[in-house]
Amino acid sequence: MSTYLIDAWLERPNPYLRILNRETGAVCARLDAEALEELRDQGGLDLHELESNEPQVLKELVRNLFLYCYARALR
Repeated sequence: MSTYLIDAWLERPNPYLRILNRETGAVCARLDAEALEELRDQGGLDLHELESNEPQVLKELVRNLFLYCYARALR
């Protein structure tokens, strides 16, 4: 079972969010500024969830981010 790390740099001129494989450091998904804005506009990203220490909240967030990335890639 893989575990993931959310690497978010949101307060910079070109914000981005990455999901990394915790064991290998490999980037599994990346959202650029445009994707982050779209996701926030759709209500799919609550920035407070990124600050959570609750495993279930973070697990659901990672799941939703993966789903969003896959849906966006299919467009």
